Amino acid sequence: MRITKNLSPFIRILLLPNKAMRKLYDWTLHWSHTKYAKASLFSLAFAESSFFPIPPDVLLIAMTVAHRYKWWLFATLALVGSVLGGLFGYYIGMFLHESVGKNIISFYHLEKFFQVVQVKYEENTFIAVFTAAFTPIPYKLFTIAGGIFHVSIPEFVIGSLLGRGGRFFTVALLLRIFGKKISDVIERYFDILSFAFMALLIGGFIVIKFFS
Repeated sequence: MRITKNLSPFIRILLLPNKAMRKLYDWTLHWSHTKYAKASLFSLAFAESSFFPIPPDVLLIAMTVAHRYKWWLFATLALVGSVLGGLFGYYIGMFLHESVGKNIISFYHLEKFFQVVQVKYEENTFIAVFTAAFTPIPYKLFTIAGGIFHVSIPEFVIGSLLGRGGRFFTVALLLRIFGKKISDVIERYFDILSFAFMALLIGGFIVIKFFS
């Protein structure tokens, strides 16, 4: 209980009642049927990499379920948006840390994790970025910290491309192959899956807290 309380406002967003989560799911699915779907996915992926709390996976899943044969396009949009957003986070850390970066980190209560991230970057920049990009660990923490610690941009970009690419293309490809079945499962077991989804995201913060 104490761990959840100390993590961040992000947790409170994730711990919405199932009714609210259902509305969020329906809202993301709605975008997949509009002319703004692709732009929304790109924008969400960009924003999540540097400051926004909601990951693009939700919209990526909804859009791919609705249009399975465009899975590669949606995964590419999420990847490009996310990597560019990561570079924006890097820019914030390098040039706007005092005016912008500190406020973002403070909002998510991630200040205490900076020393851990610095150690991970000193050990291996590529592995640190790849791990944060692929897993539920908050990627924005690593993008902003990357700029603060002036890590290698080539390693940062390659780690982001492979980590985010591996994540988004794996999700989209699985939906392309098993889309209808997965869609039916999502509809039937939404409450259970929403809890699992929240637990996975919260787990990213717990992992960092464990190593701090």
